[in-house]
Amino acid sequence: MNKLDKVSSEYKPGSATEIENNLILNWYPKRILDRLGRESLGSLLELGIGHGYTTALFNEYFQRHVVIDGSPVVIKQFRNNYSIDSLVIVESYFETFDTDEAFDVLLMGFVLEHVDDPDLILTKYRKFMKPGGRLYIAVPNAKSLNRRLGLAMGKIDDVYSLNQNDLALGHKRNYCLDTLKEAIDRAGYDCVWEEGIYLKPLPLGYMQLMPEFDENLQAMLELGVDYPELCVGLLVEARPKP
Repeated sequence: MNKLDKVSSEYKPGSATEIENNLILNWYPKRILDRLGRESLGSLLELGIGHGYTTALFNEYFQRHVVIDGSPVVIKQFRNNYSIDSLVIVESYFETFDTDEAFDVLLMGFVLEHVDDPDLILTKYRKFMKPGGRLYIAVPNAKSLNRRLGLAMGKIDDVYSLNQNDLALGHKRNYCLDTLKEAIDRAGYDCVWEEGIYLKPLPLGYMQLMPEFDENLQAMLELGVDYPELCVGLLVEARPKP
């Protein structure tokens, strides 16, 4: 079995992480699109299909959209759920993908925590960017408020440790804002913008018992923008160094 197919069940409806995946993956693409201006966008190279939400959202705005994924199961699932004629899907591992094409925007949305060598990926994909191109990266945050609480309560021994959910999703590492910026710098980029994704104070099970659950989730998304160090996810824009 393809090693990526082994974790594909977590990208199907009904998984344990579905509520928060739906929340986060429908939020951060809109933040990127707002930053880009949404109109007359050129070309996008996206790494990973995952749940398919981000791919479908971005495809509405780019004149050319190429997405790479190494899992035939995930690709088939996406094609069963979406019919997008303008989308080009390339079945390939990120490490072996190659093209002569250059893109206006690169997106690495929650992929660097999965790969064997994120420094290799970051460095390699710089050559696929047009002059003035932008790279957007989203990753889980090891120092999120809920993980810090877990550490204080003795539920985890280190904020960077991989929990059961991380392992089920195929995660190999957790980033914080400092380690993500260090990786971006090593690969030859400048980090020019950052914000947080989803300021989560408590485990989801507790929050579901609260009144106005949906309204609270929306407020946590909006509040988290200004507090990346405490959010579940980190979102940054990077550009190649001059």
